[in-house]
Amino acid sequence: MYLLNNTVKDYAWGSQTDIAAFTGRPVPAPRPEAEMWFGAHPAGPSLLAGDGRSLGEAIGADPAGQLGQAVVDRFGARLPYLMKLIAVARPLSLQVHPTAEQAADGHARGVYADPWPKPELVCALTPFTALAGFRAPEQAAMLIKRLGVPGLQPAVSLLEAGDIREALRALLRDRQVVEQVVWAASAVHHPDYQLVVRLARCYPGDPACLAPLLLRRHELLPGQALFLGAGVLHCYIRGFGVEIMGSSDNVVRAGLTGKPVDVEELLRVTDPSAAPLEVEATPEGLYATPSPEFRLRRLAGGEHRLEGGVPRILLCAEGTAGVGSLELGQGESAFVPASQPAVAVRVGGSVYCAEPGTA
Repeated sequence: MYLLNNTVKDYAWGSQTDIAAFTGRPVPAPRPEAEMWFGAHPAGPSLLAGDGRSLGEAIGADPAGQLGQAVVDRFGARLPYLMKLIAVARPLSLQVHPTAEQAADGHARGVYADPWPKPELVCALTPFTALAGFRAPEQAAMLIKRLGVPGLQPAVSLLEAGDIREALRALLRDRQVVEQVVWAASAVHHPDYQLVVRLARCYPGDPACLAPLLLRRHELLPGQALFLGAGVLHCYIRGFGVEIMGSSDNVVRAGLTGKPVDVEELLRVTDPSAAPLEVEATPEGLYATPSPEFRLRRLAGGEHRLEGGVPRILLCAEGTAGVGSLELGQGESAFVPASQPAVAVRVGGSVYCAEPGTA
């Protein structure tokens, strides 16, 4: 078992308080801190405390011992998941992830960074707001018509015909109508319209600000989770949580970002029929998803026995935890290799346990 030192990503949409306070560092942090990564992703691998190696290097030196032969056979000599703390202080990009087949094909053509899918699950530590999945076309059409903006009629007609993809294209391609929509939305006290206004303040003139007119809004309470599979268009608005995902860089953005956007590829990859899943933990603390790359459990106070044979990352989210001979405080984490026999985890608060999925 290894205590981990983890990478913090200081993206502009991050918080200067959430991750710093969670990990016991001075608040506010000097810069916005958006994510802390727990895993072996080459862009921010965890380091093994007292060892000098990255987790990725340790896996590369002994894939079967660190990951287990079953994981190597299924995913190759790589940790298939990446766990994060995510701190959203301002909205981040409107985005979608490809299927495994699309990722493999796109990688072969040089379109995607790697050949892997990127399903993800976010579990709220504080109230967490996200946009994900499309409204029913008739509901979206009604929401748009109430604004009374003539320039939105093409999108309304497409929605009334049931063509969500082309309605999305119409909204994302028409920069001229954004200012009129924001002005109309600001005059109506409705949470979805007010969200349009908020997005426009953060990203002036960006057509992706109109996403709340098409997408469903999800308000998660602490402990609730949202699963986003391939093809689900989504955008995180605010909140702090634990996120776990397939270890991949494959993301296509349509706006609400300073990073490159590719509207046509996003429209191709987006699946209007794909729906997010709001996930409640089972009595055993499991957040069940269809993802083979990962599984997330929340271990509450008491002693928990974890069988050997799979690679796990444990994050102490509250209080303290004992993992074998290691003692963890809030914000600290450990890697338990597959070669480790069954281990007892003594939890004096709560611990998030990441491991490969079984789907």
